Amino acid sequence: MDSTDPESLKPVRDCLQDHTQLDDDPVEIKKLREELTLWREKVAVAEREKSQLLLEKLTADEEKKKAEQELAELEEEIKGCKERPHQEEKQRANDKTGQQKLERQSCGTDLQKNKVDLQIKEDIPEKDMKFTSFEISKDDKRVLDISCLFQVRAQIPYELEEGQALITFEAEEVAQNMIKKGKHLVNLENGTVELEAKPVPLKTGVTFQVHVTVSQKKINVSNIPKLLPREQMRDKLELSFCKSRKGGGEVKSVDYDPRSQTAVITFLEAGVTENILRNKVYPLKTNENCYEVTVSPYTETRLEKFQVFEGISRRTILLTGLKDIQEEEEDLEDLIHIHFQKERNGGGEVEVVKCALKRPLTVYFEEDTQESV
Repeated sequence: MDSTDPESLKPVRDCLQDHTQLDDDPVEIKKLREELTLWREKVAVAEREKSQLLLEKLTADEEKKKAEQELAELEEEIKGCKERPHQEEKQRANDKTGQQKLERQSCGTDLQKNKVDLQIKEDIPEKDMKFTSFEISKDDKRVLDISCLFQVRAQIPYELEEGQALITFEAEEVAQNMIKKGKHLVNLENGTVELEAKPVPLKTGVTFQVHVTVSQKKINVSNIPKLLPREQMRDKLELSFCKSRKGGGEVKSVDYDPRSQTAVITFLEAGVTENILRNKVYPLKTNENCYEVTVSPYTETRLEKFQVFEGISRRTILLTGLKDIQEEEEDLEDLIHIHFQKERNGGGEVEVVKCALKRPLTVYFEEDTQESV
């Protein structure tokens, strides 16, 4: 419904309220307003730094735990290889050592990516999206990587109890005046009811940006059969994906992971990926056999501008005193809307009214994108 102010700003607001006797001194009022703005900026900076530190600590802990586990597994494998007399087994262990080092270097990025994916799948509802623009390389005038930016504002649930109502005004000033007045006598069809206006405290909410880049030179390959040693399979992948008659092109590099049976193929030129990705599978020939591997776009995902906020709604107020009302909810909402919209009652333009007469309701707040009046 609307945005919230941090609780840490409450001392400054109280300070302004305690100085109402200075209404005739515009210089003092201006000074207090500037001080309030300064404190708001300091709180916002502190919240951003706190959120970033929490994310960095969580990522570092997960990275350390995974690296220690992989190192222990690697040491066991090397120990077993030393006990075998065959030189081939020793070579495989050395190859795995190099691969584990590369994986530990990139595990921080992978953990951050997986964390973002989990948050998106669990918390973000489906939304309609539309294409807005694309960027063209200044060098070769061809479309390269495709980038997407998603601004995520998590909704904050609020439990509206039986006999309560929420009303949201267009102007923040009107809502605050209703709270200061406290008691309101509202006319109903069968009499009147006295309602009390209160502020709406909200739980913690988050907002962040998700950046997704789809590469035009890289593809993911999965379901690679475990038939050959690591170096040989990497060569087979390069040979298969460089064949132009099958839609391929000149390969720049192949990053093959035998444990997950996946690889990332990087081509020298853009456009090759489009030809390959027209089908979900691609033929891979190894010796006398031909297998179908799965191909998919290569994407990079990162999380930015993660912010945590909490406070009290500024344009929405809570109304209590509606228990045992015989009116229908829709009719009651109309009567409340009319009462609080009239200027003679101290009201103003109303955006929405929601009542809970017969059972509790869960309503959702989100960040307010409009500026306060």
